[in-house]
Amino acid sequence: MTSPAAVAPRPPATLTVAWRQLLRDWRAGELRLLMLAVALAVAALCAVAFLSDRLDQGLRRDAAQLLGGDAIVASDQPTPPAILDLAASLKLATVTSASFPSMARADEAHGGESRLVAVKAVSGGYPLRGRIKLREALPGRSGAPAPGEVWADPAVADGLGLKLGDKLLLGDSQLLLAALIETEPDRGGGFINFAPRVLLTEADLAATKLVQPASRLTYRLAVVPGPGAAADAVKRFVTGSEKVIADQKLRGLRLESLESGRPEMRQTLDRAARFLRLVAMLSALLAAVAVALAARDFAARHLDACAMLRVLGQPQRRIAWAYGLEFLLAGLAASLAGVLLGLALHQVFVSLLAGLINVELPAPSIWPALLGLGLGLSLLMGFGLPPVLQLSAVPPLRVIRRDLGAPKAGSLLVLGAGVAGLGAILMVLAGDIKLGGIAAAGFAGAVLVFAGLAWGAVKLLRRIVPVNVSGARVPRWLLLATRQVAARPGFAVMQVSSLAVGLLALALLVLLRTDLIDSWRAATPAAAPDRFVINIQPDQAEAFRKTLDDAGVKDYDWYPMIRGRLTTINGEAVQAKRFTEDRAQRLAEREFNLSHTGELPAHNQLVGGGWGAAPAGEIGLSVEDGLAKTLGVKLGDQLGFDIAGQPVQGRITSLRKVDWSSMRVNFFVLFEKAELPDLPATQIAAYRMPAGIKLDRELARQFPNLTVIDVSAQLNQVQGVLDQVIQAVQFLFGFTLATGLVVLLAAVGSTREARAREFGLMRALGAPSSLLAQVQRAELLGVGALAGFLAGAVAIVLAGLLARFVFEFDWQMKPWVPLISAACGALLAWSAGWWSLRGVLQRPVMQTLREAQAE
Repeated sequence: MTSPAAVAPRPPATLTVAWRQLLRDWRAGELRLLMLAVALAVAALCAVAFLSDRLDQGLRRDAAQLLGGDAIVASDQPTPPAILDLAASLKLATVTSASFPSMARADEAHGGESRLVAVKAVSGGYPLRGRIKLREALPGRSGAPAPGEVWADPAVADGLGLKLGDKLLLGDSQLLLAALIETEPDRGGGFINFAPRVLLTEADLAATKLVQPASRLTYRLAVVPGPGAAADAVKRFVTGSEKVIADQKLRGLRLESLESGRPEMRQTLDRAARFLRLVAMLSALLAAVAVALAARDFAARHLDACAMLRVLGQPQRRIAWAYGLEFLLAGLAASLAGVLLGLALHQVFVSLLAGLINVELPAPSIWPALLGLGLGLSLLMGFGLPPVLQLSAVPPLRVIRRDLGAPKAGSLLVLGAGVAGLGAILMVLAGDIKLGGIAAAGFAGAVLVFAGLAWGAVKLLRRIVPVNVSGARVPRWLLLATRQVAARPGFAVMQVSSLAVGLLALALLVLLRTDLIDSWRAATPAAAPDRFVINIQPDQAEAFRKTLDDAGVKDYDWYPMIRGRLTTINGEAVQAKRFTEDRAQRLAEREFNLSHTGELPAHNQLVGGGWGAAPAGEIGLSVEDGLAKTLGVKLGDQLGFDIAGQPVQGRITSLRKVDWSSMRVNFFVLFEKAELPDLPATQIAAYRMPAGIKLDRELARQFPNLTVIDVSAQLNQVQGVLDQVIQAVQFLFGFTLATGLVVLLAAVGSTREARAREFGLMRALGAPSSLLAQVQRAELLGVGALAGFLAGAVAIVLAGLLARFVFEFDWQMKPWVPLISAACGALLAWSAGWWSLRGVLQRPVMQTLREAQAE
């Protein structure tokens, strides 16, 4: 019988071994780089995801104020009962309004002036989203007008010479002017809605007797979730309304929402959201490179220990499980730390953002934290574990070669799972197949391109070096640097590829961020016109322009405006039934605002044909690209118009891209001629009112027939939301850029110990520290410049693809980007190398050799 003392002690559990290894490696500093890279990546993702989640909720909430509800049904007839019943069945809160142009008047005691206004009658509960901001008001006024009173834009009071408490005449009614409107949440984008607003209740509308059987009104039904409504009630309302319109074949109805209405706001919000998602994706891809490099260095440090464990009989499976559990624990710890850090950092930026734009954001949801945990585990287990798993199969003699050997099947499976996990997270982040596909495929292809080009460059260098030796004038530091790079092709390829991928992420962010913000600013610039003047008669043109000049208005749009109806396309009569699309049918039934000019407007862009390319004897036409697609016309087609009973024909010679949110004068069709004296025309002008100048009243006095349309309130509202989006993108860009630089520095620094061993051996052989410093500088500058040049070249291609197919704005090729990127790459690589190796060259040689031997 064996005594208890003779029983061999049971080995500790694998989990216990993994925990002990984790504590030991953490204290030794061997896991810190890995965990730091993961924590930074997760923090970057979570800070972006938490903030983008809250911004997306907040911006959509604020942008909904521009609609006045979460969804709108607009029509030229009262809202059909079926749609009202649908809203009631879904427990949606509703508000109705009716808008139309009319003339407002002052009584004789105040001069009896009149002017064109945009009347809007609203039901109780208005507005559902946002609030009316008042400039001045009688005491106790808030919410919406009370029965018997009107609220109006200041331009109405100024034009009519009224003040608060006076009576405003509207039709047969005299209503109390009780407030002046500063901002109206749902002011529409239609041209008549640019006229100054007069707001009253629906209860007072009938008494004005302005609405007659032939009157043309725009009716709007706004909805938001009411008490007890389901979370998807608005979406179901939109779907159900579309079905009602299709089933009952209703004409003249359209649905508006943040997804289908207000194109300038929808485009801005969509672009911002895509950029934020792209930022998060690039942070994750950048971290994957850093983790893979740091894990490779970690595995190289543990070669001796694993070889010793194999000598002592430790089975491969136990070693693999121990390292796997260690990395799982490290990944959980680093991911949790990253989530908390990201939550804290995002809150700092929320505070700064709130101070700048004074907006209260909704609470964050849980999904950014889950994404962060998933990213951390995918990075560490998928990209960090494969080289470490190879340690379990390292034979004892492998340590002499300091090599992990060829990848094992298990390591490749883990790597594949990690790539799949990261890919899934990236697709969730992208939320768009095109964005995710271009970014992921672009980076995967870039890695292969970088590796292939780097390998070719190293091979070329190996051939060039012997030629340079015979020159006898090559500096020693340059010769050693080129030999060192050429002697380690695998190491050089890995370093160039990792640096290039990191620099690609940064270059892509810089390029897209700059052009994205520029495109937003160009759409509604700070100096955009805030006044439109129509109905300027030919004999008033000279006096009107002199009035503008005297007031200091220098740069303004000035075009003739002609009313005409499209009658023929290539000689065939235009009838609404010929078209299947509702918009095309409406265009066939209405008159167009046409114009003529001898030059292409500077704010329009040709996308087809050529300006002034009409055949001799014919008039060239320039057609807006969207209109051409809707009507199914193309270059070379002939269009006929009826202009005040006079037939006019022209041939399409060019297609233009028009930004309808640019607050400039734009036309669907332009005659490409400077003069068309036989056609009746008035003039339209658009200008920005100089600061401190009040020109509206003077124009109304001097030219009573003119309609001066003040769009400053809407322009300020759109620009306010736009500035909010830009501030958010700027903050997120700055934070993620800084995080990407830190992760990139960590990736470069992962080669510290390998370089320390090499320099220690070279110093032991008599190389002076000054020479090694020059060698290090030359190698890092060369590798960084090559990586930067490759990254810049690929960034141009990817940025062009993303700009065209994802962000949908014009992309201008920048051939200087690779050169700038090469210079930045060289500087960054040298800075990272200096920081990582700043103490290595000052170490005693014996200390470096002992540390190298201990590894």
